[in-house]
Amino acid sequence: MIETDSPSGVPPQDDAPVAPSALPEGWQPLPPRARRLFVLGNVFGLGLLALGLLVPIGLLLRDTPLALPLALAVLVLLPGWGVWLAYRQYACTRWRLDGDGYALRRGRLWQQETFVPKSRVQHLDLQRGPIERRFGLATLVIHTAGTRHNAVSTAGLAAEDAEWLRDRLARWIETDDDDA
Repeated sequence: MIETDSPSGVPPQDDAPVAPSALPEGWQPLPPRARRLFVLGNVFGLGLLALGLLVPIGLLLRDTPLALPLALAVLVLLPGWGVWLAYRQYACTRWRLDGDGYALRRGRLWQQETFVPKSRVQHLDLQRGPIERRFGLATLVIHTAGTRHNAVSTAGLAAEDAEWLRDRLARWIETDDDDA
């Protein structure tokens, strides 16, 4: 089997960290093009909410001079907040693969770090929607043993990084199956 290069271009050893990074402890950022995916998702969601809020604003404030400025503020501020939030979500999402397993870190104010030991990986999926394909991105879904959080999804990975991670984690599954 031919060894593929890691996301940073350095071929990894079997249980060594992916590659040294400028980030502390080997954490890898999402590619810059993933920012667009975050922005589109947030603007679409909050844009729909803004449109939904126009109905109560129109019904409750229709005869007041406050209706039009409030409606315009909702139409501008909610999607604008979505863009800001998307940039923050993108900037605060990191992943790491080392000899112990896969870790995903999200958030700045409310930080969430999920760690999947390599012994708990059951199977792996790569998902690529039309927008992800357009930007060369993919979502890696790691299905785990257990009941609380039975899957860990990492959206916005570069397609080549997602494939590399899937192949690497699949080799761990094969090794565990062979050892049993």
